[in-house]
Amino acid sequence: MQQTPPTTTPPAAGPEGLHRSLKARHLTMIAIGGSIGTGLFVASGASVAQAGPGGALVAYALIGLMVYFLMTSLGELAAYMPVSGSFATYGERYVDPGFGFALGWNYWFNWAVTIAVELAAAQIVMHYWFPHVPGMYWSVIFLALMFLLNFISVKGFGEAEYWFAMIKVITVIVFIGVGLAMIFGVMSGHTSPGLSNFFIADAPFAGGLPAMVGVAMIAGFSFQGTELIGVAAGESENPEKNIPRAIKQVFWRILLFYVFAIFIIGALLPYTDPLLLKNDVTDIGTSPFTLVFQRAGLAFAAGLMNAVILTAILSAGNSGMYASTRMLYNMATNGMAPKIFARLSSGGVPRNALYATTAIGMLCFTSSLFGDQVVYLWLLNTSGMCGFIAWLGIAISHYRFRKGFLLQGHSLDELPYRSPYFPFGPLFAFFLCMVITLGQNYEAFLGNRINWSAIVATYVGIPLFLAIWWGYRIKHKTRFVKYSEMSFPTSAHERSGDKH
Repeated sequence: MQQTPPTTTPPAAGPEGLHRSLKARHLTMIAIGGSIGTGLFVASGASVAQAGPGGALVAYALIGLMVYFLMTSLGELAAYMPVSGSFATYGERYVDPGFGFALGWNYWFNWAVTIAVELAAAQIVMHYWFPHVPGMYWSVIFLALMFLLNFISVKGFGEAEYWFAMIKVITVIVFIGVGLAMIFGVMSGHTSPGLSNFFIADAPFAGGLPAMVGVAMIAGFSFQGTELIGVAAGESENPEKNIPRAIKQVFWRILLFYVFAIFIIGALLPYTDPLLLKNDVTDIGTSPFTLVFQRAGLAFAAGLMNAVILTAILSAGNSGMYASTRMLYNMATNGMAPKIFARLSSGGVPRNALYATTAIGMLCFTSSLFGDQVVYLWLLNTSGMCGFIAWLGIAISHYRFRKGFLLQGHSLDELPYRSPYFPFGPLFAFFLCMVITLGQNYEAFLGNRINWSAIVATYVGIPLFLAIWWGYRIKHKTRFVKYSEMSFPTSAHERSGDKH
């Protein structure tokens, strides 16, 4: 007989629960800020160099379409049931309690390690201005800043993330404006290449299909963070209205930012430019944004982009601390983590969960300072895989949610937001996400000898997730939730997260 652990959902707004302080503008910027970072500002140049301008455009557009379907799936779930740490709750209710348990710990680990990654990157960026100051000092300062922004109140986090994201958005808009002016020959003293760089050598599809697959994987990592809107749903004002609106706005803005940026990089910089292959954050001068600004005659471009990349790093770390803290809190309220992490401050902040997350982020970061960094690289690879596992979880949870919802006689009119293109949307997203997940390091399987060390380093996150899932399943004797047994809260009070 199935023994499902007692399930409660996080408390709603009020003195004893999370405070719904995030406005629509916060939600929009949290999602935009989560997906615009070093992947766009630095790695986009390498994408154009590997696959050519046309190949990079197609790859980013395809992954953008996948993310659109994922976001609409998440939107339907989050608008109907806006709970903090949404993926674990949806996986538990509509797939299997063990699946939700594994999804929650998977996502918590993903963002806790991201904090460590951003702390290491911040050292490198600050070295540009202060080469003689030990990098550890900057990491301590930035970790303290992220901690304080999350410690005070959710509104403090929301405001900080809003302005972090605003800086990045303005930078991309200025870049697109300057780039278009250069393409059309509006910039004085600059000869426009027009679209000639799209047709040099083997462009626009240099490297063929294998190169496009590689770029699609880079694009997948770049788009990670858009799902943060689901985590923030539990603390948003009027979630039934604001979440769908934010999702619609966010996707198109992000896609246009990426597609326009890739187009401008491909038009203004030959894909054969050797600087584009150097997608290392240690050299800000090789950022395609820096290169374009410099060719437009902006001498301060490198310093400007260094500041913007620092903003992107702080934004990602700030979001990581928020997301992992709320996921740990949500799991504690659901009986999937120690109850101590479910305690809230008078301001509605789960500070015990914040302490634990901060400690783990610092420990992971410390591992990057000793030895040959093997542990740190494993953590980094595992974290990257965890993001795709979370996306797969969203697609599976939404598909089963909708099936069970209709099977039990509910009407689609009851949903505050209805995902279009069901069931194609979640199925397409699941398939493409699975291909990307399994194809992360397909080169390791090719050749005369299989590179087992590279395979383990890349894919260790998958068996780890499965072990947590099935370990929980075996211990608690859980099973897949039948469509007829699924629980669908009927009142807005229950759906918004009040304990039943």
